[in-house]
Amino acid sequence: MPPVEPMLAKLVRELPAGKFYEPKWDGFRAIVFRDGDEVVIGSRNGRPLARYFPELVDAALLNLPRRCVVDGEIVAESFWALQQRLHPAASRVQRLAGETPAVFYAFDLLALGETDYTPRPFHERRAALEGALAAAAPPIHLTPITRDERQARAWFDELAGTDGLIAKDGEQPYRPGERVMRKFKHHKTADCVVAGYRVHASDPQLVGSLLLGLYDDGSAPVRWADAFGGLVPIGVVGSFPMARRRELLAELAPLVVDAADHPWARAEPETVGGPGSRWSPGKSLSFIPLRPERVLEIRYGQVDGGRLRYPAQFVRWRPDRDPSSCSTAQLAR
Repeated sequence: MPPVEPMLAKLVRELPAGKFYEPKWDGFRAIVFRDGDEVVIGSRNGRPLARYFPELVDAALLNLPRRCVVDGEIVAESFWALQQRLHPAASRVQRLAGETPAVFYAFDLLALGETDYTPRPFHERRAALEGALAAAAPPIHLTPITRDERQARAWFDELAGTDGLIAKDGEQPYRPGERVMRKFKHHKTADCVVAGYRVHASDPQLVGSLLLGLYDDGSAPVRWADAFGGLVPIGVVGSFPMARRRELLAELAPLVVDAADHPWARAEPETVGGPGSRWSPGKSLSFIPLRPERVLEIRYGQVDGGRLRYPAQFVRWRPDRDPSSCSTAQLAR
């Protein structure tokens, strides 16, 4: 019965050998529950998604066994298109369902009829899933799978709509909420300007995250051009050891400037963020402005609308780089 936490994956730098390999789809993780005429779609956090994807509810009734629980990914033409579907107005959801319909890639079976498949090894679950979806038609798809590492690497390089690979142990049972799979993701690097920082939620004497900026070379969204003095916000770096967070506070202190002298002086506070900030409605939007003189190299994954979807990883400081040479063209590579 819903909600059920999905089994998760741990990020790895090298593709593990001897596994089952699947494309890592770039969408919304979802577990679909069907019981007769009732369909529930649960998000990764257990929140209901069915109202936002009525076309998938209809497809589940047509294509899934009458009683089953299936794990998979909701995918659309872009991640941005998926985000637009999470809207309170049913009329807009219905319109977007027609304009940018979603598909569902099924990749695991948790239950079928009266049988709980979660204790069974993955290779048995996959075989049962293939049988259960043998007659399924779009927009319900069975995700491709291979044990050939060369084929997996070809998917990694060429398959559209993905952001990497998932590696699964064929003997592994389904373990909700645990990071027992492995994910091998596309990563790129960029040199960014440190434009400010936010203090840590637990201690104002610690740096919580560094705000990153790039100079607009014409590739940034037009609406950003003036509001940010040419230095557009692209996201944050936020993962540092606690001791390093304290060191950063002292290290960056000489660069602190009055807000009126910062390139973002005319921007609204809530616009200085984006997906990489992981804001919630109750989160403080304030930040400490810095003179844009320091450059760091980051490792990042996806970009939406010119901003990092997730917080980036710190790689190294780049004292050899001129901040003015750090342009938005890097995110278009």
